[in-house]
Amino acid sequence: MFDGYIICGTPRTGSTLLCNLLAATKRAGNPDSFYGRKFMPAWAEEWRLPDRHTMSERDFNIAYLNAAVAAGKGRTGIFGLRLMRENLDELSEILDQVFPQLPSDRARLERAFGRILYIHLSRDDKLAQAISLVKAEQTGLWHIAPDGTEIERLAPPKDPEYDFARIKREVLELESYDAAWNSWFEAQDIEPLRIDYETLSANPAAALTGLCEALEVQPPNARDISPGVAKLADETSLNWMRRYRLEVGSVA
Repeated sequence: MFDGYIICGTPRTGSTLLCNLLAATKRAGNPDSFYGRKFMPAWAEEWRLPDRHTMSERDFNIAYLNAAVAAGKGRTGIFGLRLMRENLDELSEILDQVFPQLPSDRARLERAFGRILYIHLSRDDKLAQAISLVKAEQTGLWHIAPDGTEIERLAPPKDPEYDFARIKREVLELESYDAAWNSWFEAQDIEPLRIDYETLSANPAAALTGLCEALEVQPPNARDISPGVAKLADETSLNWMRRYRLEVGSVA
């Protein structure tokens, strides 16, 4: 039996969809990006933690960890965390301060969160992933509901603009993040449960059922599983993919 799980991902791999599905079961925690560096101040404020300047850094990190564990459980017996590869080293440093002298990242994580199921969430089509990320950053719109209403907007609306160099940089960075996750799993002697975006988006109910079974949690009835987010890919995304491939071919 697992005490928790960590969704080990990269941006635009369906992590919001997966987090929403897991939270909706009411049995499998309430996963979120509690250790995403840009979100931590907002979480600390939501949890009404003392100002970090009124206590030692270690004491604040302990208080933050306790609050994150409570939030990630969501009144269930299982803790859930979404963790991007870019935030892993920072989280390890925080936990090293809280639990000093442990020998590895895995030891620190499992001291903090218990017996963990590591879930590697990736996306096979890195070009589509990169374009999705660039469009979200440009337009400010990150997630929509199945009815088309906005769920998450991080900046005022702005029209997307095709940028070959930027897309190429994101493709390379996303590839490097996936490779870094795999190197980390090997170094930590971890065999993760692997889920890819393509499978998750094509059949969310099946992906959720398989994950619940791995966690030894009773899965919901398939008819009761309703994805809370919809795909943002559109004709612009397809046009950018075609244009990028043509430009890559002309450069080659």
